[in-house]
Amino acid sequence: MFLASFPAGPWQANCYLAAVDAGRECVVVDPGVDAFDPVRITVEQHGLTPVGVLLTHGHIDHVASATAVADAWGVPAWIHQADRELLTDPAAGLGPAGRGLLGQVLGDETLSEPADLRLFETGVEVAGLTFEVIHAPGHRPGCVMLSTRLVGDPRGDLDTVVFSGDVLFAGSIGRTDLPGGDHTVMLDTLRGPVLELSDTAAILPGHGPQTRMDRERATNPYLQPNYLGGATTR
Repeated sequence: MFLASFPAGPWQANCYLAAVDAGRECVVVDPGVDAFDPVRITVEQHGLTPVGVLLTHGHIDHVASATAVADAWGVPAWIHQADRELLTDPAAGLGPAGRGLLGQVLGDETLSEPADLRLFETGVEVAGLTFEVIHAPGHRPGCVMLSTRLVGDPRGDLDTVVFSGDVLFAGSIGRTDLPGGDHTVMLDTLRGPVLELSDTAAILPGHGPQTRMDRERATNPYLQPNYLGGATTR
Protein backbone atom coordinates (compact mmCIF):
# COMPACT_ATOMS: atom_id res chain seq x y z
CA MET A 1 0.00 0.00 0.00
CA PHE A 2 1.28 3.46 -0.90
CA LEU A 3 0.89 6.23 1.68
CA ALA A 4 2.24 9.77 1.61
CA SER A 5 1.51 12.58 4.03
CA PHE A 6 2.47 16.13 4.88
CA PRO A 7 1.32 18.78 7.38
CA ALA A 8 -0.21 21.84 5.75
CA GLY A 9 -1.12 25.40 6.67
CA PRO A 10 -0.91 27.35 9.91
CA TRP A 11 -2.72 24.59 11.83
CA GLN A 12 -0.33 21.93 10.43
CA ALA A 13 -3.15 19.52 9.58
CA ASN A 14 -2.05 16.22 8.07
CA CYS A 15 -3.04 15.58 4.46
CA TYR A 16 -2.70 12.02 3.19
CA LEU A 17 -2.54 10.36 -0.22
CA ALA A 18 -3.37 6.65 -0.29
CA ALA A 19 -3.17 4.15 -3.15
CA VAL A 20 -2.80 0.43 -3.71
CA ASP A 21 0.70 1.23 -5.02
CA ALA A 22 2.74 4.04 -6.53
CA GLY A 23 1.81 4.82 -10.10
CA ARG A 24 -1.86 4.01 -9.48
CA GLU A 25 -5.09 5.81 -8.72
CA CYS A 26 -5.08 7.50 -5.32
CA VAL A 27 -7.41 9.14 -2.85
CA VAL A 28 -6.61 12.40 -1.07
CA VAL A 29 -7.64 12.63 2.59
CA ASP A 30 -8.14 16.06 4.22
CA PRO A 31 -6.48 18.55 1.84
CA GLY A 32 -6.48 21.62 4.06
CA VAL A 33 -4.99 25.10 3.96
CA ASP A 34 -2.17 25.41 1.37
CA ALA A 35 -2.40 21.69 0.53
CA PHE A 36 -3.01 21.95 -3.23
CA ASP A 37 0.59 22.40 -4.37
CA PRO A 38 2.01 19.64 -2.14
CA VAL A 39 -0.73 17.32 -3.41
CA ARG A 40 0.17 18.17 -7.01
CA ILE A 41 3.88 17.66 -6.38
CA THR A 42 3.32 14.32 -4.61
CA VAL A 43 1.07 13.14 -7.43
CA GLU A 44 3.68 14.03 -10.04
CA GLN A 45 6.58 12.50 -8.10
CA HIS A 46 4.87 9.14 -7.66
CA GLY A 47 2.85 8.90 -10.86
CA LEU A 48 -0.47 8.98 -9.03
CA THR A 49 -3.91 9.81 -10.40
CA PRO A 50 -6.33 11.33 -7.87
CA VAL A 51 -9.81 9.83 -8.17
CA GLY A 52 -11.43 11.05 -4.95
CA VAL A 53 -11.19 13.31 -1.90
CA LEU A 54 -12.25 12.10 1.55
CA LEU A 55 -12.89 14.56 4.39
CA THR A 56 -12.84 13.41 8.02
CA HIS A 57 -14.77 16.55 9.07
CA GLY A 58 -15.44 20.10 7.96
CA HIS A 59 -12.95 22.30 9.83
CA ILE A 60 -11.12 24.68 7.50
CA ASP A 61 -7.70 23.20 8.27
CA HIS A 62 -8.91 19.90 6.78
CA VAL A 63 -11.02 21.08 3.84
CA ALA A 64 -9.67 24.41 2.56
CA SER A 65 -8.16 22.84 -0.58
CA ALA A 66 -10.81 20.15 -1.05
CA THR A 67 -12.67 21.94 -3.82
CA ALA A 68 -9.45 22.95 -5.60
CA VAL A 69 -8.16 19.35 -5.55
CA ALA A 70 -11.47 17.70 -6.47
CA ASP A 71 -12.28 20.12 -9.27
CA ALA A 72 -8.73 20.21 -10.69
CA TRP A 73 -8.86 16.47 -11.31
CA GLY A 74 -12.62 16.32 -11.90
CA VAL A 75 -13.25 13.86 -9.07
CA PRO A 76 -15.85 13.54 -6.28
CA ALA A 77 -15.35 14.60 -2.67
CA TRP A 78 -17.10 13.01 0.30
CA ILE A 79 -18.06 14.56 3.65
CA HIS A 80 -20.59 13.78 6.40
CA GLN A 81 -23.88 15.63 6.04
CA ALA A 82 -23.54 17.22 9.49
CA ASP A 83 -20.38 19.11 8.45
CA ARG A 84 -21.37 20.03 4.91
CA GLU A 85 -22.18 23.61 5.97
CA LEU A 86 -18.53 24.28 6.84
CA LEU A 87 -17.48 23.87 3.21
CA THR A 88 -19.04 27.27 2.48
CA ASP A 89 -19.15 28.81 5.97
CA PRO A 90 -15.87 27.88 7.69
CA ALA A 91 -16.29 30.47 10.45
CA ALA A 92 -19.28 28.50 11.77
CA GLY A 93 -16.91 25.84 13.08
CA LEU A 94 -14.38 28.12 14.76
CA GLY A 95 -14.08 30.03 18.00
CA PRO A 96 -13.05 33.72 18.20
CA ALA A 97 -9.31 33.03 17.90
CA GLY A 98 -9.84 30.76 14.91
CA ARG A 99 -12.07 33.30 13.18
CA GLY A 100 -9.33 35.90 13.48
CA LEU A 101 -6.78 33.59 11.90
CA LEU A 102 -9.31 32.59 9.25
CA GLY A 103 -9.35 36.13 7.92
CA GLN A 104 -5.56 36.09 7.62
CA VAL A 105 -5.61 32.71 5.85
CA LEU A 106 -8.42 33.29 3.38
CA GLY A 107 -8.39 37.06 2.96
CA ASP A 108 -11.26 37.93 0.63
CA GLU A 109 -11.48 34.39 -0.76
CA THR A 110 -14.83 32.64 -0.46
CA LEU A 111 -15.14 28.87 -0.35
CA SER A 112 -17.47 26.75 -2.43
CA GLU A 113 -18.49 23.11 -2.53
CA PRO A 114 -16.76 20.76 -4.98
CA ALA A 115 -18.66 20.32 -8.23
CA ASP A 116 -19.22 16.65 -7.37
CA LEU A 117 -19.97 16.52 -3.64
CA ARG A 118 -21.17 13.29 -2.09
CA LEU A 119 -22.22 12.45 1.46
CA PHE A 120 -20.82 9.59 3.48
CA GLU A 121 -23.17 6.72 4.20
CA THR A 122 -21.91 3.23 5.06
CA GLY A 123 -18.69 3.04 3.07
CA VAL A 124 -16.74 4.21 0.05
CA GLU A 125 -14.88 2.25 -2.62
CA VAL A 126 -12.33 4.43 -4.40
CA ALA A 127 -8.82 4.03 -5.85
CA GLY A 128 -9.02 0.27 -5.41
CA LEU A 129 -9.49 0.70 -1.65
CA THR A 130 -12.58 0.04 0.44
CA PHE A 131 -13.15 2.47 3.30
CA GLU A 132 -15.43 1.77 6.24
CA VAL A 133 -16.93 5.07 7.37
CA ILE A 134 -17.16 5.19 11.17
CA HIS A 135 -19.25 8.09 12.49
CA ALA A 136 -17.36 9.51 15.47
CA PRO A 137 -18.90 12.81 16.65
CA GLY A 138 -17.74 14.91 19.58
CA HIS A 139 -15.07 17.13 18.05
CA ARG A 140 -17.61 17.97 15.34
CA PRO A 141 -21.03 16.44 14.60
CA GLY A 142 -19.75 15.34 11.19
CA CYS A 143 -16.52 13.67 12.30
CA VAL A 144 -15.79 10.28 10.77
CA MET A 145 -12.91 7.84 10.97
CA LEU A 146 -12.02 6.07 7.73
CA SER A 147 -10.78 2.51 8.02
CA THR A 148 -9.26 0.43 5.22
CA ARG A 149 -7.36 -2.84 5.10
CA LEU A 150 -3.60 -2.39 4.89
CA VAL A 151 -2.13 -3.94 1.76
CA GLY A 152 1.30 -5.53 2.02
CA ASP A 153 2.58 -4.34 5.41
CA PRO A 154 6.07 -5.88 5.53
CA ARG A 155 6.07 -6.08 9.34
CA GLY A 156 2.95 -8.18 9.36
CA ASP A 157 1.70 -6.87 12.72
CA LEU A 158 -0.64 -4.21 11.35
CA ASP A 159 -3.55 -5.02 9.08
CA THR A 160 -5.66 -1.85 9.00
CA VAL A 161 -5.17 1.86 8.44
CA VAL A 162 -7.52 4.27 10.20
CA PHE A 163 -7.57 7.92 9.21
CA SER A 164 -8.80 9.24 12.54
CA GLY A 165 -9.07 12.95 11.73
CA ASP A 166 -9.40 15.01 14.90
CA VAL A 167 -11.02 12.24 16.93
CA LEU A 168 -7.93 10.36 18.10
CA PHE A 169 -4.33 11.58 18.23
CA ALA A 170 -1.14 10.01 19.54
CA GLY A 171 -1.59 10.42 23.29
CA SER A 172 -4.60 12.72 23.03
CA ILE A 173 -8.04 13.36 21.52
CA GLY A 174 -9.75 16.17 19.65
CA ARG A 175 -10.92 19.27 21.49
CA THR A 176 -14.61 19.73 22.17
CA ASP A 177 -14.83 23.45 23.00
CA LEU A 178 -15.38 24.76 19.46
CA PRO A 179 -18.84 25.23 17.89
CA GLY A 180 -20.38 21.81 17.29
CA GLY A 181 -18.13 20.15 19.84
CA ASP A 182 -19.68 18.16 22.68
CA HIS A 183 -17.60 16.51 25.40
CA THR A 184 -20.35 14.11 26.46
CA VAL A 185 -20.75 12.95 22.87
CA MET A 186 -16.97 12.60 22.56
CA LEU A 187 -16.93 10.31 25.61
CA ASP A 188 -19.53 8.09 23.95
CA THR A 189 -17.42 8.02 20.79
CA LEU A 190 -14.32 7.06 22.76
CA ARG A 191 -16.13 4.30 24.65
CA GLY A 192 -17.70 2.97 21.45
CA PRO A 193 -16.17 3.47 17.99
CA VAL A 194 -12.65 4.29 19.20
CA LEU A 195 -12.22 1.47 21.70
CA GLU A 196 -13.78 -0.89 19.16
CA LEU A 197 -10.89 -0.31 16.75
CA SER A 198 -8.58 -3.27 16.30
CA ASP A 199 -5.28 -3.32 18.17
CA THR A 200 -3.69 -4.10 14.80
CA ALA A 201 -4.77 -0.75 13.33
CA ALA A 202 -2.33 1.96 12.34
CA ILE A 203 -3.78 5.33 13.40
CA LEU A 204 -3.15 8.22 11.01
CA PRO A 205 -4.45 11.32 12.82
CA GLY A 206 -5.36 14.77 11.63
CA HIS A 207 -2.47 16.35 13.51
CA GLY A 208 0.80 15.08 14.89
CA PRO A 209 2.58 11.74 14.49
CA GLN A 210 1.15 8.42 13.44
CA THR A 211 0.51 5.82 16.12
CA ARG A 212 -1.01 2.36 16.71
CA MET A 213 -4.24 1.40 18.38
CA ASP A 214 -2.63 -1.07 20.79
CA ARG A 215 -0.32 1.70 22.00
CA GLU A 216 -3.17 4.18 22.40
CA ARG A 217 -5.32 1.64 24.23
CA ALA A 218 -2.50 1.05 26.71
CA THR A 219 -1.12 4.57 27.16
CA ASN A 220 -3.51 7.28 25.94
CA PRO A 221 -4.87 8.86 29.16
CA TYR A 222 -8.21 9.63 27.49
CA LEU A 223 -8.86 5.97 26.74
CA GLN A 224 -8.40 4.72 30.29
CA PRO A 225 -11.28 3.58 32.52
CA ASN A 226 -10.72 6.38 35.04
CA TYR A 227 -11.33 8.95 32.29
CA LEU A 228 -14.16 7.10 30.59
CA GLY A 229 -16.09 6.33 33.76
CA GLY A 230 -15.25 2.66 33.96
CA ALA A 231 -15.13 1.73 30.28
CA THR A 232 -12.97 -1.32 29.77
CA THR A 233 -10.15 -1.78 27.27
CA ARG A 234 -9.24 -4.96 25.49
